[in-house]
Amino acid sequence: MDEQELSVEFTEWAAGAERQLLRSAYLLTDDLHRAQDLVQEALVKVALRWARLRTGNPTAYARRIVVHDNISWWRRRRLEVVAADPGAGEGPAVSGDPEATLVVRRALARLTASQRAVVVLRHFDDLSERETAEALGVSVGTVKSQNSAALARLREGAPELLDLVGRTR
Repeated sequence: MDEQELSVEFTEWAAGAERQLLRSAYLLTDDLHRAQDLVQEALVKVALRWARLRTGNPTAYARRIVVHDNISWWRRRRLEVVAADPGAGEGPAVSGDPEATLVVRRALARLTASQRAVVVLRHFDDLSERETAEALGVSVGTVKSQNSAALARLREGAPELLDLVGRTR
């Protein structure tokens, strides 16, 4: 396959994967601009390795880059994750219902960075525990414990989320 064919193939893949990656990155960061930067960096890194990645799962590789680059950002800045004003800036919709989007954003803001990453990958991106562990570079046991802690925290601190999905408290 020549360089031009590889370029066309990458462009088609990127066009199909970009929206999903942006949604995941936004849910991880709650910051549209940082999410866009993370996705752009991931796409560049995939493009540089496209000839090798094209026959595998480039979307999983890109998702892993997004997650790892975001973790690196947290570490470099050593910022405490603080719940942002849910009305500030508009990002990709979690659902077609603005109220549901607001409830989900507020609920995710209550989680630690690692819990949020696990919840987004497991429940929004529908990855298995193994795939989530690979994306985060942790063990399956860590994914299970972070997921359990996150769901417990959401049950206690975000009852409106239970109302949204139609469960009783």
